[in-house]
Amino acid sequence: MKRMKALLNVWMVLLLGLAAVQLCQAQEPARELMRQRIEQLLRDPEATVHGDRIAALELISEFYERRDFGLAWTGHPERVTALMGMIDAAEEDGLNPRDYHQQALGAALAAVPAGGEGGDPQARVDLDLLLTDALVRLGYHMRYGKVDPVALDPDWNFRREDDEDPVAILEAAFMAVDLRDFVRSETPQLPYYHRLKGALARYRALQAAGGWPRIPAGPTLRVGMSDGRIPALRARLAASGDLASTQGPADGGFDPALEQAVRRFQRRHRLDADGVVGRQTLAAMNVPVGRRIDQIRVNMERARWVSRDLPEEYLLVDIAGLTARLVRAGRTLWESRAQVGRAYRRTPVFRDQITYIVLNPTWTVPPTILAQDILPRVRKDPDYLDRMRIRVLDRKGRVVDPHSVDWKRLSARGFPYVLRQDPGPNNALGRIKFMFPNPHLVYLHDTPHKALFERSKRTFSSGCIRVERPFVLAELLLDDPKRWSRDQILEAIEGGRTQTVRLPRPVDILLLYWTVEVSPDGVVEFRPDVYGRDARVLTALDGPFPGGAAQALKPVRGTERSG
Repeated sequence: MKRMKALLNVWMVLLLGLAAVQLCQAQEPARELMRQRIEQLLRDPEATVHGDRIAALELISEFYERRDFGLAWTGHPERVTALMGMIDAAEEDGLNPRDYHQQALGAALAAVPAGGEGGDPQARVDLDLLLTDALVRLGYHMRYGKVDPVALDPDWNFRREDDEDPVAILEAAFMAVDLRDFVRSETPQLPYYHRLKGALARYRALQAAGGWPRIPAGPTLRVGMSDGRIPALRARLAASGDLASTQGPADGGFDPALEQAVRRFQRRHRLDADGVVGRQTLAAMNVPVGRRIDQIRVNMERARWVSRDLPEEYLLVDIAGLTARLVRAGRTLWESRAQVGRAYRRTPVFRDQITYIVLNPTWTVPPTILAQDILPRVRKDPDYLDRMRIRVLDRKGRVVDPHSVDWKRLSARGFPYVLRQDPGPNNALGRIKFMFPNPHLVYLHDTPHKALFERSKRTFSSGCIRVERPFVLAELLLDDPKRWSRDQILEAIEGGRTQTVRLPRPVDILLLYWTVEVSPDGVVEFRPDVYGRDARVLTALDGPFPGGAAQALKPVRGTERSG
């Protein structure tokens, strides 16, 4: 029996070896054709394969050169099946399957016998190229996103991990036991991303079921009213899960249960939750489900941009969400409502590091506020500066009597003075500011205007971020209970002296822009696109495969970085 098993093992080895030799022999004509095809594509960037351009041509050229131009997919039908399934499923991540040669691959597969081992060698070469380019495109988009954020916003300074050799990554994909698992590992692992993905699936199912009805215009609807539009209102709220049932009272009126459903809807859309269907609430209800789907897709793309660049500890300012939170090791330690820049003084999106805190800060009026706010007020009211405790300093730092200045003759250009507000509870920065020196002159700070945190729309600042409970944040960032406990911070502030306190370690601050949030229990919140940023992201996401991305897919040699 042992001898029989040994003979069988020998035969198996011989058969496998023979199959490998046959496969190698079958590849020989294709190797030369692959080399010629790649050289043709490199010479002519406009050349196509089954009507599609190869985006990652330099990377693919080096990949095939390393394997002596041997085909990567021939003899591996399971890889082809896995990739085609992932292309079809790209919609689940808010991407477009057409970006991954979906139609061209259909034609290429039809030209090659099942298994891809026979037939015309040139057809097998073209199929191999399309499959490899589709895998590179899909993996890259899952890892970093399709859209280049720098092309949309020159202030974008988040890093992309492009120091890994992409050819080695591609080779690892082919060595993986399961290609699907390898590509899944490239998708963002953020809980936020996966909650968005779940919301996308639910809203697509809602769209397939017909979406929700449009509510006609008319008078404001409120509890106790009867109106012919109330059945449509019930159907609208039931479709989005804000109302348990379309069934209402026998008289068809606006009952308290419907009012609570309206409040739920308003909270989910950052509207004043008064239970009244006025102009703004009606407009939000009449946004088609397709636009909400696009809004989710846009934010999934934004998550892909940053998912690989999150440190262990960071302070996240969500500009559109009007919130700020401190995250350490995946846990939120502090959270606050935030006030951000007005639409014409937008808080920028960028990344930096908080390095120090200022207690009892002074406020030096920046040029924009000087030109647009302060000078017009002083010209109308000479006592304005005195009331606001803003001192006028000459270029040597000497105090100047504001009543001795002819303000009507001065302009912001070439302004010969510095306007500085003294510390105190009415200082524009409040009693504390958090500094991350940056060219935008933007920072995080306290505010004397605390009542504004109660507003649903909090775009009041000139670009900086105002937060609640700043002393709690200071205690967490300083992380020194012996020297800087909460009581010691408050005692230092009550002393009135301006002082700078350096953090024991810099803390990353990420100023981002999310117009959709999904809670852990699946409640979807759509925020107003206060700066109108979504449209450009969506246009690029739905547009043709960007030529610039081909540059990002070039192979990386040595330690050279490209971004």
